[in-house]
Amino acid sequence: MRSVADLTAALRGSGYLADRGLSTALHLGLALDRPVLLEGEVGVGKTEVAKTLATVLGRDLIRLQCYEGIDTHQALYEWDYARQMLQIRALSEADLAGDEAVESLYGPRFLVERPLLKAVRAGDRAVLLIDEVDRADDEFEAFLLELLSDFAITIPEIGTIAAKRPPLVILTSNRTRDLHDALKRRCLYHWVGYPSPEREIEVVLERVPRASRQLATKVVAAVTRLRELDLAKPPGVAETIDWARGLDVLGAGDLDAETAADTLGTVIKDRDDLELVQGRLPDVVGAAVAG
Repeated sequence: MRSVADLTAALRGSGYLADRGLSTALHLGLALDRPVLLEGEVGVGKTEVAKTLATVLGRDLIRLQCYEGIDTHQALYEWDYARQMLQIRALSEADLAGDEAVESLYGPRFLVERPLLKAVRAGDRAVLLIDEVDRADDEFEAFLLELLSDFAITIPEIGTIAAKRPPLVILTSNRTRDLHDALKRRCLYHWVGYPSPEREIEVVLERVPRASRQLATKVVAAVTRLRELDLAKPPGVAETIDWARGLDVLGAGDLDAETAADTLGTVIKDRDDLELVQGRLPDVVGAAVAG
């Protein structure tokens, strides 16, 4: 992409409405070969922008979903032990032994590539999404820092595999814990917050084209009010879209107390939150009417 405006237009053409700040961070990430760290609330489109970017750039999307306890082997590579055992049996039956036979067990055909090795091999033909990096532990974060510095992986049995040019790396974090400064310094940083009501209406109309502007406006107003409540899990943009889509499927052309109560499960995903909101529905729907 030649400019921030070009990237913004390309993302919009694929259904993602990025503001100028986000588009600028992504454009610089591409131009400078730097990872981009996107932090923000749950459901504001951090993961989706990486998917859309891969489509726009014509690159493969390689996703590493982080979780508590993830280790380097699950992220890098593993050996196909089942196939190795079959090979050992075949060598034994053929009465073959020796170093050559053993070394053949650790060749490329027995190597199972995990996301990070795939990304290193793909290089700039890929977008690497490291999703919810804040869920991984400190040791894994330190390993990522090393990988992002040189994009080379050493496999003792095979050798070093390095990317000629690095993939575009998008890291996302929901801030369940603070990331280390060293990782942040390695990346370009952008905070993805809730969009303004006007932009969120445009997002809903883009993703739910059959919804009327009136319905989209009321749904966004109601969601905005929900975010002001003391909820354990405030609804993100993804939930706003789901609510509008659910109302559209039901043929509801308006949002009132009855339709809101019937479809609340599309936007509220916690039992305590559900009980709280059910007691405040007149207020929520009133905000939608006022909006």
